[in-house]
Amino acid sequence: MSPLVWAGVAACALALALLVGLVVVPRRPRVEITRLDPTAAPALRGRSALTAAANRLGDQSLRRLGRRDALVASLERAGVHRSPAQVFGGTVAGALLGDLVGGLLWGLLGGLVLALAVPLAVLVTLEVRSRRRRSAFAEQLDDTLRLMASSLRAGHSVLRALEAVSHDGAAPTAEEFSRVLNEVRVGRDVVLALEEVAERMRSDDFGWIAQAVAIHREVGGNLAEVLDRVGATIRDRGQLRRQAQALSAEGRASAAVLLALPVVVGGAMHLVSPTYIGRLLDGATGLVMLATAGVLMVVGAVWVRRVVTVTF
Repeated sequence: MSPLVWAGVAACALALALLVGLVVVPRRPRVEITRLDPTAAPALRGRSALTAAANRLGDQSLRRLGRRDALVASLERAGVHRSPAQVFGGTVAGALLGDLVGGLLWGLLGGLVLALAVPLAVLVTLEVRSRRRRSAFAEQLDDTLRLMASSLRAGHSVLRALEAVSHDGAAPTAEEFSRVLNEVRVGRDVVLALEEVAERMRSDDFGWIAQAVAIHREVGGNLAEVLDRVGATIRDRGQLRRQAQALSAEGRASAAVLLALPVVVGGAMHLVSPTYIGRLLDGATGLVMLATAGVLMVVGAVWVRRVVTVTF
C-alpha cells in the first residue's frame, strides 16, 4: 500500500487507541476539594466524564454545522430515544472504524467507501424506522378514534380520552399521545400539540382529528359523533389504499426482480468466471459502462416507484 494509506490507517489507529486509553485504562482516584461544598454539583469521573465531554463536543459540532434541529426531528420521527450528540458520536466512531478496516483490507478507496457508508447507513436506518412508525400509526388510527369516541360517550373530557389512548393504545400511538399529555401539563395548547403530532407523523387523517378538536373547543357539539364520521372516512381511505397496494404489488415485485437481476447475475458470473467479468474492471471503457448501467438502474428504479405509488 502507498504511504498515504498507511498514514490514514495510523491516524485512525491512534484515535482509537486514545479513545480506548481514556475509557479502559484506570487512573488513580483523587478527591476534589469541591466535594467539601454541599451545594456543588457532583464531579463526573471515568467513563461518565468521558461520555459527558463527548456529548458536549458532539452537540457543539452539530450546532456549528447547523444540523442539530434536523437530527432531533429525524430521531423523533424514528422513535429513537438517543440524544443527537450520542448518534453523531456513534456515527463518527463508526466512520473512523470503517476507514481503518477498509484501509487495511482494500486500501485508500476501500477506507473511503466504508467511511462514507456508515453515515449513509444511519440515514437509511432512520428513514426506514420513520416509515415503519408512520405506517403503524396510520394502521392504529381507526382503533384510536374508536377508543376516544367511547371515552367521550362515557362522559370523559378530551384530555381523559387522550389519556385513555396513551394507557390502552399500542406503540407508537401511545407514545405520541403520552407526549401530547406531557406537553399539555406544562401549559401547551392541546390543539397545537395534536397538530404537531399530525405533522411529525405526516398524517393528514390525524390532522382532521386535530381540526375536529379545535372546532369542538370553539363551537361545542357532539365530538364523539364527529370522530365516528372521521373514523368511517379513514376506514374507507384505508380500504382504498390497501386495494391500490394489492393491485400494484405485481409491479413492485417486477421492479425488485429487474433491479436485482443484473447484480445477482454479475456476482454469479464473477464467481464462475472471474477473468470474464474482470475485463470490465481492467479498462476505462468497462468502468464507464458499469457507471452508466448504475445510473440507468437508479433512474429506472425511481421511475417504476413513481408509477406504482398511488397518492391519496
